[in-house]
Amino acid sequence: MTEAPPRTGVAMPPVQTEPHPELQTNVKAAMAEFMNGFSAFRADVEKRFARQEQRMKQTEQKSHNPTRPHLSAAMTPEVPHQKAFNAYLRFGDDDGLRGLELEGKALSTAVNSDGGYLVDPVTSDSVQSVLSGAASIRQIANVVTVEATSYDVLVDHGELGHGWANEVDATSETTTPTIDRIAIPLHELSALPKASQRLLDDAAFDIEGWLAGRIGEKFARAEAAAFVSGDGIDKPTGFLTHATAHNDSWTWGGLGYVNSGSESGFSGPEVLIDLVYALGAEYRAGASFVMNSQTAGMVRKLKDADGRFLWSDGLAAGEPARLLGYPVVIAEDMPDIAANSYAIAFGNFGVGYTVAERPDLRILRDPFSAKPHVLFYATKRVGGDVSDFAAIKLLRFSNS
Repeated sequence: MTEAPPRTGVAMPPVQTEPHPELQTNVKAAMAEFMNGFSAFRADVEKRFARQEQRMKQTEQKSHNPTRPHLSAAMTPEVPHQKAFNAYLRFGDDDGLRGLELEGKALSTAVNSDGGYLVDPVTSDSVQSVLSGAASIRQIANVVTVEATSYDVLVDHGELGHGWANEVDATSETTTPTIDRIAIPLHELSALPKASQRLLDDAAFDIEGWLAGRIGEKFARAEAAAFVSGDGIDKPTGFLTHATAHNDSWTWGGLGYVNSGSESGFSGPEVLIDLVYALGAEYRAGASFVMNSQTAGMVRKLKDADGRFLWSDGLAAGEPARLLGYPVVIAEDMPDIAANSYAIAFGNFGVGYTVAERPDLRILRDPFSAKPHVLFYATKRVGGDVSDFAAIKLLRFSNS
């Protein structure tokens, strides 16, 4: 009998040391897809960072660029109107101004039948600077801008009643204040400078600057005369046009005066002191003397009892001369020293005289009336009158 071979154990299937070929292929494909997607994401992120860095560099360069124009955004809206206005002045081409009116890019412009076109803001400001810098009552007056055809001033020139009260006695009734309404109508002021068409055709010629200077010059001369002696008919009412009375008998509605003691000069420096203290204390803090150059030449020779000049020149450039400590405004339209003339005024004109004006300045181009020259008819509306009769006093040159 043959013996069976010994049993060594149960037979096991062999162990695989490598992944299944199909699974291995799937894993590789997934890894490749992931790497491709990550590379694309990384490239996109780097591109975004590069663009952001470039923007930051450009912003930094602009902020540190010394040649970059300041406030350029604020100036841009005025450019279209200024260019269109320049074309109108030089060639009479108003299409640009009409276009701006239709598109609403500038201030409302008026057609020729309504009196011309509004000037551009730069030219308007230049004219206003000339007016403000002129030797005129405008320098010290109260200047207001209005949109209406007149300006009303309400003045309380009465003494408001008052009293003291206690817990026992009945409070007494006080008096009612007196209030006056002063209406200042606006009048049309015009100027008519002219230039040759050949000059206007020259591109190097600064038409706006020239026009602003000529208009401002003519307006300033007309205003200065009207604010002093205008009769109120189609022009402002000058402060010397109102009735006058000796300061001892002065009443509201006119101006008070003191006498100089001489028809041709001063009886002494004391008369100027009398003039100063004829003005109420509430007005003296902001008061000024007003006179012309001829009168100023006589006044600056006056000395006090100790031999010191009453007149002192300004210490700084642009500072007005002072008389008895008060500023002196030279207004050439003031009358010369003569019998019964009011050659010197002293008062707080910021309270006592009001100039009212509209902000718009219009120009109408006229190439036909003065050939071969071109006329520029410039107009604005302005008014002026005394707004507080107690705030201004006069020196009358008289023996009595």
